[in-house]
Amino acid sequence: MNLVASMFVRSGRTAAVAMAAVVMSLAASAQTPETPQKHPGRTVYEQKCAACHNVPEITRAPAIGALQGLAADTIRFVLTEGIMKTQGATLTPAEFTDVVAYLAAPPAAEGWAEAMMCPPSERGVRLSARRHFTSYGVDAASSRRLRARDAGLRTRDFATLDVDWAIGFPQTTNLRSSPVIVGRTMFYTSPTTRKLLAIDTRSGCAKWVYDHDTGLRTSITLAPLGRGGPLALFTVDARGRLLALDPANGDVHYLVDARHDPGVLVTGAPVVSGDRVIVPISAGDAGSAADDKFECCKAHGAVAALDARTGARLWTWHATEDAKPLGRNNRAGTPMWGPSGVPVWSTPTVDEKRGVVYVTTGENNSLPATETSDAVIALDLATGKPKWIFQALARDVWTIACGGRTPGANCPDPEDSVRLDYDFGAGVLIAKTRAGKEILLAGQKSGDVFALDPDNGGKVIWRRTLGSGSALGGVHWGLASDGTRVFVGLNDPVFTGSERLERKPEPGLFALDITTGETVWSWIAEPACADGRQARFPGCAARYGVSAAPLVVDGAVVAALADGRVYAFDARSGAEVWSHDTLRDYNSRNTISAKGGSIDSHSIFAGDGALFIGSGYGQFGQPAGNALLAFRLGQPDAKR
Repeated sequence: MNLVASMFVRSGRTAAVAMAAVVMSLAASAQTPETPQKHPGRTVYEQKCAACHNVPEITRAPAIGALQGLAADTIRFVLTEGIMKTQGATLTPAEFTDVVAYLAAPPAAEGWAEAMMCPPSERGVRLSARRHFTSYGVDAASSRRLRARDAGLRTRDFATLDVDWAIGFPQTTNLRSSPVIVGRTMFYTSPTTRKLLAIDTRSGCAKWVYDHDTGLRTSITLAPLGRGGPLALFTVDARGRLLALDPANGDVHYLVDARHDPGVLVTGAPVVSGDRVIVPISAGDAGSAADDKFECCKAHGAVAALDARTGARLWTWHATEDAKPLGRNNRAGTPMWGPSGVPVWSTPTVDEKRGVVYVTTGENNSLPATETSDAVIALDLATGKPKWIFQALARDVWTIACGGRTPGANCPDPEDSVRLDYDFGAGVLIAKTRAGKEILLAGQKSGDVFALDPDNGGKVIWRRTLGSGSALGGVHWGLASDGTRVFVGLNDPVFTGSERLERKPEPGLFALDITTGETVWSWIAEPACADGRQARFPGCAARYGVSAAPLVVDGAVVAALADGRVYAFDARSGAEVWSHDTLRDYNSRNTISAKGGSIDSHSIFAGDGALFIGSGYGQFGQPAGNALLAFRLGQPDAKR
């Protein structure tokens, strides 16, 4: 059973692979951390959880150490309402209580957030100040490009960047979201603390704290509450509810369910265009499909448009029609349903000039395969109806049951599906060629980057294959551009389990010419296991790709690795201008110890003269952590 929290799920699915025989045999010999031998929850864990979590380098599940950093409430939520509720339902009340008690971290110190409050005279939020960072995509083109005046950083400043401060978050093994930065205030949330904080960017103290009833899952967007309305912070929680907050004080404008189905979740950030909030919706059955008795599959992805003023639903585009019984059973005799899947776990891009929303999708979870999977789709902004669909890979039907050497009963037969799990996790970036023509850029887990013509039905202008692709490889969370080049992180893991790769994995960062797709420069990462790093991250020789979305700051591009290292390169030449290893402990500005780990998802951002990194992503066998780091010019290092 995979107890990974739903807020850690990529592509609306858990990270565990089907419990194949090879995994089971390895798990049987694996050792759990030192714990009381007679703890009843340990028996439950070993019988129903260890097959995945004891061998994360094979199963991609978070290791038991990452699970044991979570709060009891987080684990309960995942097993009752979250992505693992199917597995949770198989536990008896006693088993449920015991395994939660065994896994849960000690309770966080009461009042940890209150203890980091700024002095009363320094708690003001000046919303008229410069808006440094207002959304994951940075601008309307989703370029993830900050000019020097907006970031407060120049290219030459990177050479002297050092750690200014660190903040630790309790009962957290994962940081994944980008904030909003206005003046010297950062609005930030970690997915398991159930809090959104307005943090002073210079001191690290809190100006106000909003307490929520569940985890706040997505990156934050700042935009008016409808045309002419006051500014609001928009984010989505673990229950798929869109939250609109007053940035001045954290008061709630509204909290509304954005989903079409209680079995799905939201991963990508909400995007605001005029009077509309566009919310991408993922799916939720791919992890449950590891159970041969699960009726696979019914949930599907979608995109919802809500009224920015009130949260009222305007339209919903469904990635597939509602699933129906297929009239046949899987190999274990369980009834099958379809179509399903096609999660939208990327952040949409709104093209107001053309009146469309560009979304990217993932694989189907059950037959029949649809034309909407593994695709880039242009939706009418007013109605949500598709204007065109570009499908990069057809017949990709996949679930966790397909991940082992012996596919589970809910994995389709190879004659019915390519079974590759080649999602588009990177959203669409709007760019211009040297001739001034607007094109769309999108990256796929296949290792491909596509340039598409938005005025010709998404026709391919160029395609560049950078890696062999895999379920954990290729392009994950996003692209960035400086207007001339597009920067592509490649996550190809060196260890690939049972997957067969056509070429040697070369994780790293690639700069492509926007007009031609040709490689301008590339930087290939190498493993770093010396100096005690292997003790902190046993998988350091395999998991060091670039999964997090890069960020352009002035003439530098910042990229981070799954093993915790972060680099800045000259955007023109690819020359390294700065680096830092976050896989260590930091002195914290608050009462919670700060530990760095993997860097993933939307965890690179900048503003008010600083570069910020969220370090820690305890998923897919990567090192967990809980450190929000601020880097400024010539600051004393806060490590140790």
